[in-house]
Amino acid sequence: MKTITGLYDSYSDAKAAVKALEDAGVSSDDISIVTNKTNGVDVEGQGTHAADGAGTGAGIGAVAGGAGGLLAGLGMLAIPGVGPVVAAGWLAATAAGAVAGAVAGGAVGGIVGAMVESGVPEEDANLYAEGIRRGGSVITARVDESRVASAEAILNSSPRVDIAARRASYAEQGWTRFDETADPYTPEQIAAERERYRTNRL
Repeated sequence: MKTITGLYDSYSDAKAAVKALEDAGVSSDDISIVTNKTNGVDVEGQGTHAADGAGTGAGIGAVAGGAGGLLAGLGMLAIPGVGPVVAAGWLAATAAGAVAGAVAGGAVGGIVGAMVESGVPEEDANLYAEGIRRGGSVITARVDESRVASAEAILNSSPRVDIAARRASYAEQGWTRFDETADPYTPEQIAAERERYRTNRL
């Protein structure tokens, strides 16, 4: 199995990509999504503000895909440096464990550690985590080697962020890597970030 990953500025684009993967036969158990809480995603039975005041390592609810597909299992998680997110799937469960481990033992973990553990290069994992911090959504999927090309095409069927261009843009702003000790972006900062990339389409 190989892990493929996509970053999206729009939650609706990420959601469409998840559904397309499922429609193509990728099991919801092999797909994960993590999106910034500011996207206003409704978590069934919890409401859009369920993560208000959520602490580091807070439970994420039902994170595994179920009969209703991956998106039916959305839950809440607080990630150091990102703040509250809405997440579902195996990466979310791994991140929750990594966050809890980091809190308990001082280990480096969190979302970057969870991605690296799943096979995402560390440089990319830092960029994806920063993308979530700035209001984006990240999808990860585990697929058989024979299905990598078709799964990548599915991820590209929604407006996927060009990570090389985005990395260059972040670097121009002085960014080097994701910082778990940084303050989460405010809704105003996220709105400004979205406007920047809506204009530039990076």
